[in-house]
Formats: sequence, C-alpha cells, structure tokens
Amino acid sequence: MYHLGGSLILGWSLGANDAANVFGTAVASRMVRFRTASVLTAAFVVIGALVDGSGGFHTLSGLTHQTIESAAVVSAVAGLTVVAMTSLKLPISASQAVVGAIIGMGLALSPDQVKWSGLVKVVTCWIGTPIGSAIIAAVLYPLLGALFDRLPMNLVTRSIVLKFALLIAGTYGAYALGANNVANVTGMFYRTGLFRGARNEEFMLALIGGVSIAMGALTFSRHVMITVGSRLVQLGAFSAFVAILAQAITVHLYAHIGVPVSTSQAIVGAVLGIGITKSARTIDASVLVRILAGWIMTPLLAGGLCHMVATLAM
Repeated sequence: MYHLGGSLILGWSLGANDAANVFGTAVASRMVRFRTASVLTAAFVVIGALVDGSGGFHTLSGLTHQTIESAAVVSAVAGLTVVAMTSLKLPISASQAVVGAIIGMGLALSPDQVKWSGLVKVVTCWIGTPIGSAIIAAVLYPLLGALFDRLPMNLVTRSIVLKFALLIAGTYGAYALGANNVANVTGMFYRTGLFRGARNEEFMLALIGGVSIAMGALTFSRHVMITVGSRLVQLGAFSAFVAILAQAITVHLYAHIGVPVSTSQAIVGAVLGIGITKSARTIDASVLVRILAGWIMTPLLAGGLCHMVATLAM
C-alpha cells in the first residue's frame, strides 16, 4: 500500500485547491460558512467518486501498460509537477500532469504500447473543457436570469434564494469533481494488480482517491476558497451561481465520457461565457495566456520528468 503515497498527496492537494472552484465564491461572500462548504464538498466528492468515477480509470489505464512500480512513479511525478506549477503561479491541471507522466513513463519503458488514439481523445477533451463550459454558461445565464427575474422577491428573499442556489450548485460541483477527478488520483493503479483478490478494484480505488480529495477539502481549502472566491465574487452572486453550475455540468459530462479534465479551466471558461453574454470583460488576455502556458508546460514537465526517472531508475 506504500505505493499509493504519491497518489494520496496528489489527491490531498487536488482537494485543497479545487474545492475553491465549487464553493469559493459562496464562502468568500459569506453566503455559506466554510465549515458547511468543506463538509458538503468532502461528502459529495466521495459520493461522486464511488458512483460515477470509474470511467476515467478505463481511459487512463488504456494509454499504456502500467505496473505497480511504474504507477507509483507516475503518481509521485504528477504530484511534484502540480507543486512546481503552483509555485510558478500557473494554472494547474492534475489531469494534464497525470497524463503527461503516464505518456513519459510509457515512452521510456514500452513506446510501442502507447495508445496515441487515446491521447488524442484526452487532449481533445482538454481543449473542449473551457469552450464547452463557456457555451453552457452563455446559454444558462439568460435562461435562468429570465426565470429568476420573474420570481416575486424582495431583497431578503432574493438573498436567501441565491444562498440556496449556491449551495445546490456547489454540492453538484463537488459531486462532479469527485466523479471526474478521482481517476487522476488512483486511476494509474487500475489493472496493475495492486488490489489483487479484491472483489471490486474500481470501488477500492475510487474510495481511496475520493477520501484523499475529501481530506484536502476538509483540512487545507479555506485559504484557497477565500482567495479564489474573492476574484470571482465581482461577478455577483447570480453570475457566480451560473458559472459554478456550468462548470459542474461540463465536468460531469466528461466524467461520463471517461476523461478527467480540469475544474479550474472549466470555471474560467464559464466566467468567460458569462462575460461574453453580458458584453463585459471578465477575463483579460494575460489570464488566457497563463492558462495556455499551463496547458503546454504541465504535461511536458510531467512527461519529461517521468521519462527521466524511468530511464535512470527502472
């Protein structure tokens, strides 16, 4: 079980960072307490992982052949890459770090077994994540806005409705986070024989991955929620609700497709979609450049480092 050390660290850091994408705005605006947000995130991340998380296992395990030892290296390298990208203040994607590490390992140990068609599918979904989220947000914003404006509400009632809307959207976002991203945490161990003899390998991997993400949300997400949420709260509570809902729908759809994607890139796409609908400039060019840099650098760094470790030590 010590092979899972890198995965547990990766899952913890993922939960600590990505909890902000589902409840950051609500916590920063004080519409939802941090304790409430963190408990809901932790609970529904685990539920999402157990109910809907298996699709990503099949995709990641199909990119190349893995052993228990190589999977342990992949998880450790992916975790280090996430830490390195965070220190550079570049947008992180655990999915891109994990896939980069898997391909780097495959090229080092068995290049003929790398499934390039599977990689094309994954990269296509990465590109589609912010675009799809932007489209969904752009469609939802006027539709839900028209419905919302028709409700007879005073300021107090409006605030209460928005609070519950943020709670519902955040809870759904937490479920989608667990369903989509649990494969990033433990998916590299699928079909390696780590749980040989277990009745349900997928359940064990989903449980361990989901719990590690949940622990990150419970123990170290407050600062990130407040920081990220403060940047998004300028949208207003209703716009934030639409952005979180669009991000959750997008990430959940990719969970069913079986490709882990970035919740950070999905939320940025949703904010951009709302900005386009409102004819407002919500994201400047420098942010988009940083996202593109993260897309390119994360898998290359993880792949290069994993290839080097595999070549020297395995």
